[in-house]
Amino acid sequence: MTEMSSSPEIVIIGSGMGGATLAAGLAWTGAKITILERGDYIPKDAPARDPNRIFRNSAFTSDENWLDERGRKFAPGNYYHVGGNSKLYGAVLIRYRAEDFEEMLHADGISPAWPFSYETLAPWYDAAERMYNVRGALGEDQTEPPHTSDYPFPPVPDEPAIAKVRHRLRKAGTHPFSLPLGVDLDRWLAGGNTGWDGYPDTCGGKMDAETVGIQTALKHRNVTFLTNARVTGLMASADRKRINEVHYEKDGEFHRLTPGCVALCAGAVQSAALLLSNGLANLSDQVGRCFMNHNASALLAIDPRFENDSVYQKTFGINDWYLSDGKGGPPLGNIQLLGRVVPDILNANIPSLPMPIARYISGHAVDLYAISEDLPDPESRVVLNGEDIQLIWRRSNMTAHRRLVKKLKSTMRAAGFPVVLSRLFDGRVPSHQCGTIRIGTDPNNSALDPQCRSWDHSNLFVTDAACLPTSAAVNPALTVAAMALRTSNTIKKEFGA
Repeated sequence: MTEMSSSPEIVIIGSGMGGATLAAGLAWTGAKITILERGDYIPKDAPARDPNRIFRNSAFTSDENWLDERGRKFAPGNYYHVGGNSKLYGAVLIRYRAEDFEEMLHADGISPAWPFSYETLAPWYDAAERMYNVRGALGEDQTEPPHTSDYPFPPVPDEPAIAKVRHRLRKAGTHPFSLPLGVDLDRWLAGGNTGWDGYPDTCGGKMDAETVGIQTALKHRNVTFLTNARVTGLMASADRKRINEVHYEKDGEFHRLTPGCVALCAGAVQSAALLLSNGLANLSDQVGRCFMNHNASALLAIDPRFENDSVYQKTFGINDWYLSDGKGGPPLGNIQLLGRVVPDILNANIPSLPMPIARYISGHAVDLYAISEDLPDPESRVVLNGEDIQLIWRRSNMTAHRRLVKKLKSTMRAAGFPVVLSRLFDGRVPSHQCGTIRIGTDPNNSALDPQCRSWDHSNLFVTDAACLPTSAAVNPALTVAAMALRTSNTIKKEFGA
């Protein structure tokens, strides 16, 4: 095997939402940028619209295994493709609420304050919404934080059946709002008559890290993008103040890069594992700690009189219980529609369910997703067990989640859905993993400064969801993108990009 080396000015490890957006934010500067992605593009002829191949046979997950807290192997639901997990995400690009940046008391603990306020990140939210062509509507959500301008595009419309559900929920006393979505609906449906939640984009209709971030970056000749390039090591300088080398393997050859700046964006679990395996950025002993994964449940609300002939369904959410339980008590979380759960998906998740019953349920149900905040806990963590990644996830704030599910069930019954079923997602489902390399103001209890720079290594940044100090109770993709754009500005200023 041979070894080759080169000296780009910036190396970005990972092409998910954090890495791709950072690359797009830096590409126009002319700096020599190399992006390393361990996976490859999803082929155009992949079974991208086949629910059986996606939800039953896991066509797009890897064959990787991790260990759980008891040391048992399990197959995580993470994706290693160009675009990362965003290739199969639900395209909800929603801001954290302004209150999420402040200390907030929950039923089972405290969500700590960020090292800066919502107002600091607001301009970068604006920029991220423009970059990802977000579709939404101001004035519908009572928890919406201040915007300097409207969404770039109007919301994705409700299908007739879903419009009826929205109307029922309004009559039941709630305030459904149009989800901010990164979807070009016409282009998506031209690629197949399915929803986008859980389906990979191969037609350019979903605004994900590949179709937006990577494609934007690759318009510039100074950007080199390498797929199937797995990073094997990061080497620090003799004084440990900088990262001098990035080692990776591609096609049986070993390569060495000597960059001026390194951005680690491999995902909350893999980024932490890479730092731990190389003994880096961890003088605080915080790398891998405070792993958070939303407490999330799927619910099916069934009404025999309701005919659900929708295709994509996922167009509105409910935040009535986001900042409190509605009675002055602590927050519960966010509700949003799931993508359409068709009979094949039901049967894939419940193999014992006969297909005729699956068809009946799917045809008379609306599918929902309940999200509650997972609070940071230093003992909830990613560790290395030999060569294996071990995920020791300590769920928190389940009191709030149980109350949220109970509240939603009673609300759906009041809206005319007499049967409501629920299932809690377990640790195999990557429900917005974050927090393992958190930003903070004190190098003794955080791994990164507020600019997402390692306290220990002046040229190392982390801009994936690992940097988030709290999980809030909404989808993190837009916040990750906003943080990446903010950090791109820092790198431009400090490294002369």
